[in-house]
Amino acid sequence: MIRPLFCAVLLTSLPLTATRVWAETAPAPTPAPVAAPAPASTANEPYELVRGLQAVQDGIASGDTAAHGSHIALIRQIGEKFLAADASTWNNAQNGQAVVIYLLSGGAPQVVRKLPRDKINVDGRLFDGALAYVEGRQDEARELLRDVKPRTLPSGLGGQVALVQGALFARNEASFAIERLDDARLLLPGTLVEEAALRREILLVGQAEEFDKFEFLTLAYIRHYRNSIYAGDFWQRFSSGLTQSSLALDEKRFARIVNLLEQIDRASRLKLYLVIARTAMVSGRMAVTRLAGERALTLSADASAERERAHFFRGVSRVLTDEYDGGLAELKALDRSKLLERDVPLLNATVQLALDVRKPFAGDPAAAAEKPPVTPARVDLASSTATLARAQKQLGELELLTRDRRP
Repeated sequence: MIRPLFCAVLLTSLPLTATRVWAETAPAPTPAPVAAPAPASTANEPYELVRGLQAVQDGIASGDTAAHGSHIALIRQIGEKFLAADASTWNNAQNGQAVVIYLLSGGAPQVVRKLPRDKINVDGRLFDGALAYVEGRQDEARELLRDVKPRTLPSGLGGQVALVQGALFARNEASFAIERLDDARLLLPGTLVEEAALRREILLVGQAEEFDKFEFLTLAYIRHYRNSIYAGDFWQRFSSGLTQSSLALDEKRFARIVNLLEQIDRASRLKLYLVIARTAMVSGRMAVTRLAGERALTLSADASAERERAHFFRGVSRVLTDEYDGGLAELKALDRSKLLERDVPLLNATVQLALDVRKPFAGDPAAAAEKPPVTPARVDLASSTATLARAQKQLGELELLTRDRRP
């Protein structure tokens, strides 16, 4: 449906004589169960032109590279037709709404400002809010659009407005933004608006620590839009939502994380597992550190820097849990030159902490066994206290190092 609609819009820009010649010389088409074309009297109506634009943009969500390459030219052509339209055209409420949709679909505000504003039949706050948004006046746009109820508008317009509200309030009012992005998805399913809403919402849901919804949105995107031109942006937001929160740090749901990561390419999976392992390590989640480290080991190449980092994370998880000797040996065998510079202090601190844990108390153990202290008050805790102090200092250093969690 995308290409026929796109052609229909382009046809409206041809002189009538050229259209007739094309119609007379073209071979008779094979009958097909397609929707009847709009009557000639409405073919140039702004709302029909905008419908064609939306159809082309929906092709972008499906991965149509031709649609992606042509929609900018189509926006320009529609702008020219808007400027050429008779002033009475804008009395039609559908055409007034089309102006707002045109703006929110990438239309030029310069074009809209040249239209006869007093003739455009559309809610003033909606019109001014859309114009403020595309011109970068965010505070004004928030004030004008905040109270607009997308579900009270026609779905084509309401979905666009809901998507914009989600973007406007994402930083300061995440819950409100999530509600509006839900509206956008429900009002315009199967469109570029839904695809964009999913991309925006997954990051907000991740920051809100709502794992079930995070998983639901991810699977919905994979199911419907994995071929989208903007899929790369989605996976970037997915990664941020997963690693900048505690979503991946629960051992009980790690298998579900693995299922989600299976949907992306091997290199991206490896990178994410390494980020998860490091995040879990500095958060004290040793079970997840080990699980993610072992996954990274299976995906990394022999003698690679990624392989050394995976051994590092697994070694840490072992030495600080129930495999002290094996973990310490794994850490000592690391090729430090292949670790990230910021990981080396973590390695040093971990090895020192592990050695301190096994360091014997001062004095002769045998003598201490023969002459136990008379009362607890006589126990010499100086060595233990010093060890704990060193450990606390090292943990403080680890906390400082966690401020930068980029892989």
